[in-house]
Amino acid sequence: MSGSSAKGIRWTLRPGTGERAGSRTSVLLLAVCILGIAGGAVWFYSALQRSSAGAAGQTNSPPASLLSDSTKAVLGRLESPLEIRFYALLDPATVPDSVNAFAGRVGQLLSAYQQEAGGKVKVTRVTPQSNPNANAALADGITVFNLDKGEASYLGITLALGGRKETLPHLSPEWEQALEPDLTRAIIRLLDVPRSIAAPMAVSQINTAAVQEVRALIPDLAAVSAQAGKQILLDAAYKEFAAAAKEMQTQVKEAEQRVTQAQNGGTDVERQAAVQHLRQLQAEQAEKLKAIAAKSKTQVDTFLQLKATPN
Repeated sequence: MSGSSAKGIRWTLRPGTGERAGSRTSVLLLAVCILGIAGGAVWFYSALQRSSAGAAGQTNSPPASLLSDSTKAVLGRLESPLEIRFYALLDPATVPDSVNAFAGRVGQLLSAYQQEAGGKVKVTRVTPQSNPNANAALADGITVFNLDKGEASYLGITLALGGRKETLPHLSPEWEQALEPDLTRAIIRLLDVPRSIAAPMAVSQINTAAVQEVRALIPDLAAVSAQAGKQILLDAAYKEFAAAAKEMQTQVKEAEQRVTQAQNGGTDVERQAAVQHLRQLQAEQAEKLKAIAAKSKTQVDTFLQLKATPN
């Protein structure tokens, strides 16, 4: 890995001690929200009928007519405020102009959502490159990219409604036409979650597999405080999470290259197949991150239960 790439990783993944602990906890416990990227293929060719020339010509308060009738109908269902956090942390020295221009169009689209919702959508734009903003992006499940060229960059969206979240972890110009359908489907998933969510069940018995995992990481439970032991487990899970995220970046990059090749010279069938492959890959990777987060939570809960159980 080049020096600049290594620098980008350190700058993003190794903040100060206190900040690192909070960031890692948030990354792991919120990774389950990364599932918002799946789906949208059915709408890929039909749901988005806006004028690209009109979008490029507007910079502030774009007209609500940019949105499809389907999106307007979904926004009309909002009964409580929806928060949209748009992360566009882009290295100006290495990120292509095409990606920067795409980020600008994404901002225009989000402004259209905000305008159409009549006060029920709040868009927060996170753009300056900084360590706190990078940690916030990771905590929201946004995928890092550009490490092979320069500073770590992030381009993604998180939606929050009533304590629930959906995330589009990495936006790409290659599938810009699917962005509105993906956003609207994410809102639908937030709206359709049952309003009465059962309270978490109390742990009635210790998970034997988790006990073995905990004891392998913390052989002497009695000698470690609850807080220190919890941090050891989170550090181990964070290492696994970071390795999975790195593998994800490579696989997604290859899939995006297939999409680009199909768009430049392939048939409609090849183009659709490439996009579907990319979405399937993202869904599989999201499940993997979810599993890591779930395992980490089980380990922490088991450790705390062991500490509270008399010997």
